[in-house]
Amino acid sequence: MRGLPKHERRWASDTVPGKAMSAGSSPATESGSAEEFVEVTLDLQDDDTIVLRSVEPATVINVDQEGSATPASASGSRSPTSIRRSSSSRLRQFSQELKAEAVAKAKQFSQELKAELKRFSWSHGHGSRAMSSAVASVHSAGGPGSGFDTALAARALRRQRAQLDRTRSGAQKALRGLRFISAKTNSVDAWNEVQSNFDKLAKDGFLNRSDFAQCIGMKDSKEFALELFDALSRRRRLKMDKITRDELYEFWSQIADQSFDSRLQIFFDMVDKNEDGRIAEEEVKEIIMLSASANKLSRLKEQAEEYAALIMEELDPERLGYIELWQLETLLLQKDTYLNYSQALSYTSQALSQNLAGLRKRSSIQRMSTKLLYYLQENWRRIWVICLWVLIMAGLFMWKFFEYRQTKAFHVMGYCLLTAKGAAETLKFNMALILLPVCRNTITWLRSTKLGLFVPFDDNINFHKTIAGAIVVGVILHAGNHLACDFPRLEKATQINYNDYLIEFGSDKPTYADLVRGKEGVTGILMVLLMLIAFTLATRWFRRSLVKLPKPFDRITGFNAFWYSHHLFVIVYILLIIHGTYLYLVHKWYLKTTWMYLAVPVCLYAGERTLRLFRSGFYAVRLLKVAIYPGNVLTLQMSKPPQFRYKSGQYMFVQCPAVSPFEWHPFSITSAPGDDFLSIHIRQLGDWTQELKRVFSEACEAPIAGKSGLLRADESTKKSLPKLLIDGPYGAPAQDYKKYDVLLLVGLGIGATPFISILKDLLNNIVKMEEQDSVSDFSRISDQSAGTTDSPSLNRISPKRRKTLKTTNAYFYWVTREQGSFDWFKGVMNEVAELDQRGVIEMHNYLTSVYEEGDARSALITMVQALNHAKNGVDIVSGTRVRTHFARPNWKKVFSKTATKHANARIGVFYCGAPVLAKELSRLCYEFNQKGSTKFEFHKEHF
Repeated sequence: MRGLPKHERRWASDTVPGKAMSAGSSPATESGSAEEFVEVTLDLQDDDTIVLRSVEPATVINVDQEGSATPASASGSRSPTSIRRSSSSRLRQFSQELKAEAVAKAKQFSQELKAELKRFSWSHGHGSRAMSSAVASVHSAGGPGSGFDTALAARALRRQRAQLDRTRSGAQKALRGLRFISAKTNSVDAWNEVQSNFDKLAKDGFLNRSDFAQCIGMKDSKEFALELFDALSRRRRLKMDKITRDELYEFWSQIADQSFDSRLQIFFDMVDKNEDGRIAEEEVKEIIMLSASANKLSRLKEQAEEYAALIMEELDPERLGYIELWQLETLLLQKDTYLNYSQALSYTSQALSQNLAGLRKRSSIQRMSTKLLYYLQENWRRIWVICLWVLIMAGLFMWKFFEYRQTKAFHVMGYCLLTAKGAAETLKFNMALILLPVCRNTITWLRSTKLGLFVPFDDNINFHKTIAGAIVVGVILHAGNHLACDFPRLEKATQINYNDYLIEFGSDKPTYADLVRGKEGVTGILMVLLMLIAFTLATRWFRRSLVKLPKPFDRITGFNAFWYSHHLFVIVYILLIIHGTYLYLVHKWYLKTTWMYLAVPVCLYAGERTLRLFRSGFYAVRLLKVAIYPGNVLTLQMSKPPQFRYKSGQYMFVQCPAVSPFEWHPFSITSAPGDDFLSIHIRQLGDWTQELKRVFSEACEAPIAGKSGLLRADESTKKSLPKLLIDGPYGAPAQDYKKYDVLLLVGLGIGATPFISILKDLLNNIVKMEEQDSVSDFSRISDQSAGTTDSPSLNRISPKRRKTLKTTNAYFYWVTREQGSFDWFKGVMNEVAELDQRGVIEMHNYLTSVYEEGDARSALITMVQALNHAKNGVDIVSGTRVRTHFARPNWKKVFSKTATKHANARIGVFYCGAPVLAKELSRLCYEFNQKGSTKFEFHKEHF
């Protein structure tokens, strides 16, 4: 058996084969003998594909010493045959027969090879399988030699093809790949930072191997950095545990090299630990596990052996048991071909420049006026509501200010009294108004009326918080002026002035303590204290437990503390009515207006809470399924009450008496209106959700063999499931999605829940439309075959005229940090990918724990992902048919492509997640609305 070919290192200075190749070149022939040759004609196309035109026996013209020319033919067989020249006619006849046989065999071989090579195309991801077939055909052609020799020959042919495919454009494209450092970092600045890290970490002028990851900025993927260190050390034929600054610079220069060949060689050396120039399956498995660990993909580590076998199957069809550098390069250069499924919206720089060209050319005044105009267009409903509210407060303040300006008490108490009374009137108004935004049933009904065109009901919670801020200001002005100004002036007033101007306080002049201990003072101070507690615990720091307090004070943080403290307002309203009844300067009952302000809002709010109490008992639900997914997400599937009608995008309140008999929490409905069940997904974010998960975990049973490892429970579970109460549905911005031509749905983590219902609803509508189309087609065919006499009966049973779905396309972007999150809605994603034959819905999953595409730490994961989906149709990260992209989306690219693809369309951008991204999406909507016919309208979910 002949020796295996040696490993060849290729550096950046190596030449790249061009688009020209020579065919038919003949090696030198020895005297007295001639080898047979096959002439192969190849056509190299513009798209870098090779077409096999013909395979013919080559004819060699030999000139003998007498000057006569004699043709010599080559056999189509793979084994060389020597034909000895002779002047004998018998030998000439034998030669001609052999020539004819060779031609026949060559033609047969040509046809077989041509058929196989038509299927041999790396550009469609089936190169390895086609080549293995070609090898089988060559072997069956009768060529002598061992199977090992045949495999080597086939691999050599594939290598030649790969070299032809490695065009300049392909190499340039690959420069974006296999980066060991971020492309956003300037090389000089990056090295300066590395030197600074070296100075901090080095000991006696040497950097330990264990500190290499932190020094070069890879502390989050230390194992990967250590393998990189070892690979660079092996290049120096040394096994080093520490390096100097100069050696670090040498390592860094290789890591930061802009040459793709250099990066590829480093990556290959990381895998090729024994330096034999070949990568075995076990070494592929190790680098897969290393990449999975660096990207926090625990499931990928468990399946590393399976994916290593997949790479070997694709790159080693000859089954030699190893792959070489050029094969790894081929997979890298061709990976984009495999990724033709669920591609992310690519960046269209021309479209972006067209959209933003107008802004660059305008003057500063024009830009400011444009921004102002856009702001007014987007916020006119908020603006007029806020303006009306401010004007009402200003009117009430001025009314009381000038009214008390005419009283006798003004001569003693001065403008302190006027300010306190003006602030008191705004307080009464705001204490009444603050209840209306939380009357959710009323808001849900109003937003469906024409009033919803003029009032931003979706901002009800923000308006509620704004009113609370005005109440704080009113309390400071009212209580502050009374305690710090009015009461001291009253106490210091002379008896004469008191008798002339302040006799309403009683016949005897009260002291400061008397004023504070009175009914007005006590109720006022109690209200201030209770409101201070409620407002403090309602802030984000306490509600989200961002403030860490020692035990037992930690109980005053969290949602429970916010919930119960907020109900102190029941006492506040009682005290407010008492406070407004006992007034020093007003004695006629019809002038004591506090109860007049509060009557309607309090009755409306009380009615809503009573309705929730009775309706939750009327909406009796039965839990059907319970599952606890990775990422601390609890999904509850329950029966749907017959009277419970909702729209996709809405939410409902849920109460679990086993956790708390009073607390109600809002959750988006993830089932579609057409489903015969209700479902919600709850992520553990606070104390209530944590306790809810614990209660249901106790009711779940361990998974049985053959089922997933999730904790599950259903109606057949031996343990009884906790009772659940629901109330709703309630309106949300996402429920208006049907108004738009195109939807851009963006969810962060658990923020995907309101859009899952929309996707399912869209899918149900698509399926219904396809069914109606098939029924209409069947009716039309039946009508034609049965004749006109049966037409009336067919018309009677024909379906009703369907309502056309306005939404033509929906783009769903789901960004999450954990791989296990994709289990939450795996069934929905697979169902959409399978049933959406019209391509209405396009889904894009993004996993931020994985390094962005092009990073060396995620390069192999990208390859495996592409291969597995091309072969099995399943994404290795999400476990669905939807491709998972890495890192965060480039939202400017997304908007640019969407605007270009859907010109003149009205696009609804719906977002649920952290406020930071909301600002960016809103800003992009503004930028792309400035130029072009596509209009984006931004909506954010509020609870």
